[in-house]
Amino acid sequence: MAQIKPRTLSGFMELLPARQVQFDRMVEILRKSYSLYGFTPLDTPLIEASEVLLAKGGGETEKQIYRFTKGDTDLSLRFDLTVPLAKYVALHHNELVFPFRRFQIGKVYRGERAQRGRFREFYQADIDIIGDGSLDITNEAEIPSIIYKTFTALGLRRFKIRLNNRKVLNGLFAILGLEAQAGDVMRTIDKLEKIGPEKVKAILTDDFAVPAGAADQLLTLLATADPLEALEALKGQNALFDQGVEELHTVVRYMSAFGVPADHFMVDLTIARGLDYYTGTVYETVMLDHPEIGSICSGGRYDNLAEYYTDKQLPGVGISIGLTRLFFVLEDQGYLNDALITAPADVLVIPMEEDLTFAIEVATLLRQSGIRTQLYTEPKKFKARLQYANRLNIPITICIGDKERESRSICPKNMRSGRMLAMIEGQSNLDSALQFIRDELAGLTDGAPIQEPEA
Repeated sequence: MAQIKPRTLSGFMELLPARQVQFDRMVEILRKSYSLYGFTPLDTPLIEASEVLLAKGGGETEKQIYRFTKGDTDLSLRFDLTVPLAKYVALHHNELVFPFRRFQIGKVYRGERAQRGRFREFYQADIDIIGDGSLDITNEAEIPSIIYKTFTALGLRRFKIRLNNRKVLNGLFAILGLEAQAGDVMRTIDKLEKIGPEKVKAILTDDFAVPAGAADQLLTLLATADPLEALEALKGQNALFDQGVEELHTVVRYMSAFGVPADHFMVDLTIARGLDYYTGTVYETVMLDHPEIGSICSGGRYDNLAEYYTDKQLPGVGISIGLTRLFFVLEDQGYLNDALITAPADVLVIPMEEDLTFAIEVATLLRQSGIRTQLYTEPKKFKARLQYANRLNIPITICIGDKERESRSICPKNMRSGRMLAMIEGQSNLDSALQFIRDELAGLTDGAPIQEPEA
């Protein structure tokens, strides 16, 4: 029979065991952080009816969707977690309690061109707060505190949350007489960091017929060191603009009370996410040492989550972390904390004689004590057994021969430091061994999965 060469499709991440442990550790921290704020976990099907997923239709998303038929049924793989959430809330509206706070961490699929750091199958980690008819502005101020809590729990310190308000932008364009070109202007100012103000002005004036005076006024405002003060000077000319400025003030004021340090956020009027989706506060989070990566967490306020599925008004606010891409970036930049245990077990019990009874008892005792334990029973030479522990990076080994069995004592050894518990017979030895193992493991299990390189 001809063998098929094993391969992983381009755009799909497949991790070796140690890296998978690090990835799962990050997922667990996200779950704990989201739960701390009262979000309930949610899972939705990977496959939905195409008419449900593509209710909005059009655009690049529809071109990238994985779509197929099974019998007479037209099906698609979910391309994000927001559309399935909209369907879920519309379907279960009468059974849910609002505001509905959910988090979801799951895979999504997009058939875009695979390239370095961009995937076709990837995990997203989303939170959303959905209101029934209305949703208080305080929720928009709480979201940044969740971003801050989540990334600091992961181990990141040098990041900044940038926020803006779509009402401010839309009102500002109205004040400057740029309503007709709003979409083009927003897409252009989004390039400010990459190409600079002179090229942005040239595009605005040459390509989109923005008057030079309006372009100068806009660029001056975007470059101001104190955006909120500059916005105050323009109030009274447009009701939507005034509302947006007040919302920005409220969000910034409450963010401090929610525990977000002032050096971890800023108002940035160039943030213009979701031209046809977000309606209030918008967020982007960047790593200060790697701005070229772009946003590692983004989202905002929207007016009606499920307008394609129900007549009920369901406003919300949410954020999304592209977890697979973030993990790739952290690994690429050397941010993963390799000092933490990634082995599948904390202890390897190695029997040195044919009678395995005491070795099995020891492994059982360790597991009952909450210590992850493997029992190695393969008939290999002693050197090969130790190599197994070393290759898996298992930190503690316990060799059990007739001496240990007869005295019912064990001598755990730290494979990294060489420290070993002295032999003591009887139950006191087993109690001491458990404490020795816990002490040795403490420094290997404590700590965040991300460790920023020293400056």
